[in-house]
Order: sequence, then structure tokens, then C-alpha cells
Amino acid sequence: MTETYYAGVYWPGRPESQEACSRRAELLFQHLADLDPSLASWFEQGTSREAALNARFTPDAGTLLGLFKKQKYQQGGDELAFSAWNGKPGDSSVINFACGSPTLDTVDLCVLTPPSKGLAAERLFSVAAITRMLRAMVRAWEPTWGVFTSDSHRDEVSEFADVGTFVGWVTYLANHRGTVPPLPAPVRVEPVEDRGSLIILTPERLTVSNPEHVALARHVGELLTRAGLLRPMTS
Repeated sequence: MTETYYAGVYWPGRPESQEACSRRAELLFQHLADLDPSLASWFEQGTSREAALNARFTPDAGTLLGLFKKQKYQQGGDELAFSAWNGKPGDSSVINFACGSPTLDTVDLCVLTPPSKGLAAERLFSVAAITRMLRAMVRAWEPTWGVFTSDSHRDEVSEFADVGTFVGWVTYLANHRGTVPPLPAPVRVEPVEDRGSLIILTPERLTVSNPEHVALARHVGELLTRAGLLRPMTS
């Protein structure tokens, strides 16, 4: 069975204007376009493929702000939830984000689901590409925690899949969560400017079918939990 993967970044609710959210989203789309050609064109998600293909948009801040004003993306006040598709049936990528939640009890997020097969998947499923992907998401959204992993791996290592509480193939931790302790090989830690750290478990693709990968993720998760770095987002 082919494992499906996702990149997600999360942060406690942060009151922001829709103008601020549109600027953040513009930055994200710019970085994604630089990462891979399959992430350069975007369409609003629709009730059918045909409807979506007629809803292409240019992801600049002004255009995004206009889209965010649509009733279907409104969540109350400045809070919004938005979804887009890259319009490539064979190399489909989908992005979803929620921004501007008014209280810390709510988790805002940005999740990118890349294709599971095809040429784009071959390009995107490398450590170099996924770290660039997470760096782009961190620069745009300034999250507290992030991960790139498979859905199956998340479910294997996290009983409730609570954001902020487990590690994936690559995990992001903001500096304000604490200092990353020494971790065993082959784990690698890379800084993301002055914002946080990326923890890369393996140089090859992490899969739930590999017991060594699962064991390593559990061990590193235990070390980070003891250091106080893994905990529910709203705690």
C-alpha cells in the first residue's frame, strides 16, 4: 500500500487581520513556486474538477485578500479557512490553511498534501525538497510546531495524533519551545534562521513499514518529550 504524506505547520490561535493573512499566504505561494514547477499554479477548490479549473487565481496578496472576503471562506471576524488545488490531475497537490483565530484555545494551521506518485512526487520526496517545503511554511506562518510525515506513520507513533506531540520524518520546533537535546545518529538538526529547528530523522524516506524507522521516531519522540519540547499545542 502506498503511504500518503503531508506537510503541516500549526500554531495557537493568533488574531490577525485578513490583510496580514493574505501577505503570509503570498509569501508561502512564492516559496512553493520556487521549490517545484508543479507548485506554481493554483486554483480554488470547487464542486468538480471542471469548476476548479475555471477558478485559477494569481496568488498575490491583493488577489488572495479578495478571495478571502468570499462568504465560503469566512469563519467569523477576521478568521478564515481556505483551500486550493494545483490543477494537475496526475500530480495533484492540495493546500489548506486556517488563519486569524481569535483565541489561544484554537489551533491555526497550514497543511500541504503533495502527490503520492508521478514526476512531481519523485522530485518532492527527498530530504532537500521537504526541508525546503517546511522552511517555506515556517517563514510564511511562524508556527510553533510542524511536521512532514505519512498519515500511517503519524497514526503509528501517536495514539491521538495530537499536533505538537510527535515526530515525523522531519519535525519543526520553534525556539520558544526550548532547546533541542543531543539526538542519536542518523538524526540531523538544522536551524531555521533564528526561529527554530528542523529535526530530520533519516536521509531516506521514512516509512511505517520499516520497523527501524518507527523505533527511531519513538525514541526521538521520548527524548524530546523529556526535554519538554513535545506537548499539545494549546497546553
